[in-house]
Amino acid sequence: MPELPEVEITARLLDGALRGATVESALAPGINTLKTFAPPLGELSGQKVTSIGRRGKQFIVSFDGEMALLIHLMSAGRLQLYDRHAAPRDRTSRLLIRFADGRELRLREFGTKQAAWAKLLPADAIERDEATARLGPEAWPAPPADLAQRLAEARPLHALLRDQRVIAGIGRSWVDEILWTAKLSPFKRGLDLSAEEVATLADAISVTLGGALAHYETTLKLPIPDKLPMPLAVHRHDGEPCPRCATQLRSVHFEEQVMTYCPSCQTGGRMLKDRRLSRLLK
Repeated sequence: MPELPEVEITARLLDGALRGATVESALAPGINTLKTFAPPLGELSGQKVTSIGRRGKQFIVSFDGEMALLIHLMSAGRLQLYDRHAAPRDRTSRLLIRFADGRELRLREFGTKQAAWAKLLPADAIERDEATARLGPEAWPAPPADLAQRLAEARPLHALLRDQRVIAGIGRSWVDEILWTAKLSPFKRGLDLSAEEVATLADAISVTLGGALAHYETTLKLPIPDKLPMPLAVHRHDGEPCPRCATQLRSVHFEEQVMTYCPSCQTGGRMLKDRRLSRLLK
C-alpha cells in the first residue's frame, strides 16, 4: 500500500501539473469505486482543479466549485496522469477525470480485489468524513507532540505505528525502516518506552519519512511509474546484511505482510519467531 511518502510525492507532482486544469468529464468505470452519489460525479464538468493534497494516505483533489474528491488507493491502487484517455478495454481503470486539454487523471488498480475507493464531497465535509475524522495527527513533517501518550498502550510498536488512529501515514514498509533507524524492537510495547526512546523514535520518524521524500524529489517526475523506487534499507531485505552492523536481517511473516528487523541492532541478538513456523510470538 502506498504510504505517506509515496502519496505526498504523487500529490506534489499532480498538483504542479493539474492546478488550474478544467474538467471536461468524469466517470467511474469501477463499479465499487465511487462510494457517494450526491453530489453526482457529473457536476465536476467545467470545474477547475484548485489543489491536490493529502490527509494520511488519502488524496484530496479540490475543485473551484467547492467540491473535493477523497481518494484512497488501498493496497493496489495508483493515481496517475496520462496525456490521452484510457482505452475502453482497460480493466485497471476505476475513476477517470478527463480535462479539456486532453489529459486524464486516472485511478487504476491492479489485481481483482477492487478495494480502492473515492468519494465526491462538499469541500467543507472532507474533514468530517469518517475516513478522515478518525485519523490521528500526521506523522510528517513532525510527529505529534503527545507521541508518548499516543503510544502508551500494551500493543507492540509495530502495530501502534501502523494504526492510523494513533498517527497517520505510516504503513508496513516504513514502520520497519523507522524502527530500524531508532534501534527499537518491533515488539517492544508502547507503554514500556522511556522518554529517551520516545524522543529517539520521534526523530527516526521525521528523518526516515523526510529522507524518503527527499529521495523521491530527486528521482521522480511525471509520468509516475507503477512501482516507485523506494529507498528501503531493511524492509523485504530478509537474509541480507544489516546496512549498519552487517548482521543478517530477519523477518516475521504474517498472513498479508512481512516484518523485517535486525537481531543485533533491535532485539539484543534475540530471534523473533516466524508465524510461518509458530503462531506464538514470545
